[in-house]
Amino acid sequence: MTATATAATTAVPATEAVRRRVAGLAPEQLPAYVYDLAALRAHASAVRAALPERVELYYAAKANPETPVLTALRDAVDGYEVSSGGELAHVRAAVPGAPLAFGGPGKTPAEIAAAVDAGVHRWHVESEQELHRLAAVLAERPDASVDVLLRVNLPVGAGTLDSVALAMGGRPTPFGLDPDRAEAAVRLLTEPVGPLGAVRPRLRLRGVHAHLASGLAAAEQLALAERIVGWSVRLAERHAFRLDEVNVGGGMAVDYGDPAARFDWTAFGEGLGRLLDRYPRPALRIEPGRALTAYCGWYATEVLDVKRSHGEDFAVVRGGTHHLRTPATRGHSQPFDTLPVAAWPHPWTRPAVTTGRATLTGQLCTPKDVLAHAAPAAAGLRTGDRVLFGMAGAYAFNISHHDFLMHPRPGFHYLDD
Repeated sequence: MTATATAATTAVPATEAVRRRVAGLAPEQLPAYVYDLAALRAHASAVRAALPERVELYYAAKANPETPVLTALRDAVDGYEVSSGGELAHVRAAVPGAPLAFGGPGKTPAEIAAAVDAGVHRWHVESEQELHRLAAVLAERPDASVDVLLRVNLPVGAGTLDSVALAMGGRPTPFGLDPDRAEAAVRLLTEPVGPLGAVRPRLRLRGVHAHLASGLAAAEQLALAERIVGWSVRLAERHAFRLDEVNVGGGMAVDYGDPAARFDWTAFGEGLGRLLDRYPRPALRIEPGRALTAYCGWYATEVLDVKRSHGEDFAVVRGGTHHLRTPATRGHSQPFDTLPVAAWPHPWTRPAVTTGRATLTGQLCTPKDVLAHAAPAAAGLRTGDRVLFGMAGAYAFNISHHDFLMHPRPGFHYLDD
């Protein structure tokens, strides 16, 4: 655990359905991911209801690509954003017929060909070379055409994104086109004669994509959206092309240190409505991932041991960061709920937390395998009790180093009404 990690001061109460399922699992069935799909659908529906009609809601599948999660979202979202050939094939199979947007800075020629053949709804084009590769694929498919959004890395002003967890724009990054290269890409797509040749009319420029940062509150998201839309409108005016849509990305804030501090979707939707009133033509698209699914998932496990080390309590749990890597990568403590287990069938004294707080660690042979650091929510925790790490519905198992030390993989449980 890094020295900058924050302590988990707030427990995340699991839903009653999740607590019942975890309580009924045998010890050898732990660790397990448990998803409350009814809660997920309710949350996604509330997000959709907060957005104006001209705002399309896409789900960034990278956040959690589990098939039951994708299908639970189908009625609330307009489509899905994928970022690889593997995600493309998986999401297409999980939700057949759903519109797909294909992004990512390193699309291979094989992925481009597969996406064209799959009829991807929108392309987030990251470079001029990608346009040429698309043109080469289209040249071999005379009946195919694609709808393009140019991904642009816009300057946003010094210090604007300094406090965000992840910045994909506003500074040197591998993502998107700098504004001058975006101008050049527009010329490639709009000039009657050019290096794209006869396939140019089948590369249809629809607008601009600019996902610049993750971890922004509603007011910050709105300020970025206004900047992105204003710049896109001026770009279209300079080059006289029809601006059909602007994708302002995702990155809505999820606060692991204060789980009750939710992104203000109502204020965000109202702000987008005012923005659309100023610009009657383009539709807007957002593509949240974490902010849709984080709250519907729990990583459930049990305490294997409680021990004292140099005056501090440590609770060692089944599993660890090889299943739930998020706290290690982001440097935070994962908030959690506890499920006491009364039974203690052993003749020796039951080890328990007695200092009022404990660091929750996994089974890996590294001091970095920490899920929560010096957490007061662990007061009284005992060997054999169960722990439910909340906010584990996004960027959890799918980004973790599953095979390190070859521990068993967790189970997966999907709860529904």
